[in-house]
Amino acid sequence: MLVQLADWCFRQRRLVIVAWVAALAGAFVLAGSIGGGARQDYFQPGSESQAASETLQAKFPRRAGDTVEVVLRSESGFSSAAVREKSEEIFEGVATDSHVVGVASPFSDGGARQISADGKTAYAVVALDQTVDDYTAAGAKALIDPILAAGDDTLRVEAGGPVAALSQTAPVGGGEVVGFVAAALILLFTFGSAVAMGLPLLTAVFGLGMSVALGGLLRRVLDVPDWATMTAAMVGIGVGIDYALLIVTRYRSGLAEGRDPRGATTTAIATAGRAVVFAGITVVIAMMGILLVGQPALTGFAFTSSLFVLVTMGASLTLLPALLGFAGRNIERLHVPFVGKRQRAYDTTRWYRWSRFIQRRPGIAAVGGLAVLLALAAPLLGIRLGTPDAQNEPPAYTSRQAYELLADGFGPGFSAPLVLAVHGASGADLLTSSDDVGRELALVEGVAQVSAAVINDAGDTAVLTVVPSTSPQDAATGELVDLLRDTVIPDATAGTGLEIAVGGMVASNLDTDRGVVARLPLFFGGILLVSFLLLMMVFRSVAVPLKAVVMNLLASAAAFGVLTLATNGGPLGDLVGIPEATPVPILLPVGIFAILFGLSMDYEVFLLSRIKEEYDRTGDNARAVADGLAKSARVITAGAAVMITVFLSFILGQLVFAKMFGIGLAAAVFLDATLVRLVLVPATMELLGDRNWWLPGWLDRLLPQIHAEGREPGDDDGTVPQPFVPAHPVRAGLR
Repeated sequence: MLVQLADWCFRQRRLVIVAWVAALAGAFVLAGSIGGGARQDYFQPGSESQAASETLQAKFPRRAGDTVEVVLRSESGFSSAAVREKSEEIFEGVATDSHVVGVASPFSDGGARQISADGKTAYAVVALDQTVDDYTAAGAKALIDPILAAGDDTLRVEAGGPVAALSQTAPVGGGEVVGFVAAALILLFTFGSAVAMGLPLLTAVFGLGMSVALGGLLRRVLDVPDWATMTAAMVGIGVGIDYALLIVTRYRSGLAEGRDPRGATTTAIATAGRAVVFAGITVVIAMMGILLVGQPALTGFAFTSSLFVLVTMGASLTLLPALLGFAGRNIERLHVPFVGKRQRAYDTTRWYRWSRFIQRRPGIAAVGGLAVLLALAAPLLGIRLGTPDAQNEPPAYTSRQAYELLADGFGPGFSAPLVLAVHGASGADLLTSSDDVGRELALVEGVAQVSAAVINDAGDTAVLTVVPSTSPQDAATGELVDLLRDTVIPDATAGTGLEIAVGGMVASNLDTDRGVVARLPLFFGGILLVSFLLLMMVFRSVAVPLKAVVMNLLASAAAFGVLTLATNGGPLGDLVGIPEATPVPILLPVGIFAILFGLSMDYEVFLLSRIKEEYDRTGDNARAVADGLAKSARVITAGAAVMITVFLSFILGQLVFAKMFGIGLAAAVFLDATLVRLVLVPATMELLGDRNWWLPGWLDRLLPQIHAEGREPGDDDGTVPQPFVPAHPVRAGLR
């Protein structure tokens, strides 16, 4: 079917191009008219913090939303009548916003605690009727920008809290452009032709544009976090260029072998196109494995990334054949000087020589490669999971400035207090009992302040605000949450009938981390099992998929070790701009593993499909490994280089989350494309010999037949593929 589709797209290339342009324009029109905005839900289902939030939403809606801290700094102090008057004007202005339900001024009765001891820093708490998950970046900006604009030389104004941080989110662009330009240069060097270089880029651009537009429609029906589109776009650019690179490489080989452009196109799709389909499906399976984690925010990311991969894969199988039809034999035009134009015989390339070098010393190569991966993975034992707080945000962010002012004037815990939802009594009894509990909490080590209890209009729910003495990302703050939940609150409420749920940003992040960690075995096991079965069906082997799974786990562990080195302080963290002792959000390793596993399986399929093709043709395992590596290593390393540059462009951004994501993925792809593909794969396959392709007969009969890379069509026009028949069916003698 792929061959017929490619042949039709080649012959009807003008129609295909027009259809893609029209579809792209239509998708953007629909996305602009009915597309949804970014939404995220980071509450861990069934957690105590979620219960606290739901209680407040149902019983105390005026306290259920997030808060914004309007932080003021005046060198003349707030005893000045002029400074106080200007501050009150700011508070009155923010109170006019439709989502603001209250402003706790430092100048109101009981607000004296909101003015620092030196009298120069004060803050107001702005209560909202919705959380940051309900805001778009534009909506948050509309709330925060007027607050910041009210400051002047005499009164500095900053805004803190998650909504303020969202309003400052850096726009997508810049880093992506750098990654795209670097990818173009790599392709130019790989092909030596500007025309050949342009085809993968053009395919990726069309696929990315369509994906972005359809992503807007997806957000209409699904909650998608604000960072998901940017991250999925990076993955889409990488895989889109990778897939087109593989197909264009096979097309050029077909021309060099004497085929006409039509035959070369269908041959490329019949072989490399099949590998692209299988690789794309494998990436989607890995991404959808994220659903096993059970975290709502990651669900939107999984569907968005899968959408981007499927659309770019579709562009490679339909748009690219049409573009090849226009390029024809002119694909070698606009040659780059000093870059070899003539395609060399595969057995004269450095990759062929390298494979023979590894095969002469397979044991040393395997042990050496394994030792390097284990050494790089060792720092993973010291990783600290958690959620970076405002002190890790870019220095220019108002949320970072507000955090620093609050930390200097009051203490680091004021930027993210714990919110306790109290019920189980009513009226005056509830208020009195809650205040009694608050007084006991104030005596706990690690608690800086406890607010007076506030009761709702119905008199059946109260709220206590507990300010830790340590910062939100400090491990001691998490320990305080555990102490309150496990010991202090149960002791303080014994015999009172009160029920207290601890919520707030810190508690929510802690619950999410632990909820995800508890489901990691299911996540890892599900992805590994499905991938193992797919590879076993494709390559008709037990050893090949088992080896692939183990090596991918080792490469992932080594990449996480590199990420740990970057976040624990030291030269690597300083180089990429990650502050020392930055905790790693648990969602980050989950996303990195899913993406890495999918991409590494891409390279596994690209490499092993060529090796399997050679083995079925010759029956000689050693020769098949050498020939398969020599014929595919160039495109794999070029594709990996594109991926690495795209992911490294994350580091150019301002957000520490993006920097960690970029360095983790770049390290993962680099290790996978070098140590795994160029050292461990040929070494272990040489050691295993024909056992690489062993599969029990009974299992062979049970498994369906799937070919990741089919047989080249025999007809010159490439319209009729020949049946796949191995020249040396030696597997029968191995069973």
